[in-house]
Amino acid sequence: MKATLKVEGMMCEHCKARVDAALTAVPGVDKIKIDLKKKTATVKSKEDISTDTLIAAVKEAGFEATAE
Repeated sequence: MKATLKVEGMMCEHCKARVDAALTAVPGVDKIKIDLKKKTATVKSKEDISTDTLIAAVKEAGFEATAE
């Protein structure tokens, strides 16, 4: 499974670290790639994880996210 999220409000390395920590905490997430310039987070997993679950984790960290 691969999902890319557009993350609004992510502007610095601190923000990037918060989003990374939030997504890493989601059960089943294997790999995360965050692009600060494009404001995207790409999540890879061997399990099916709903996009809504990933968006909720990012929102809990204080950012708005949408599926790309």
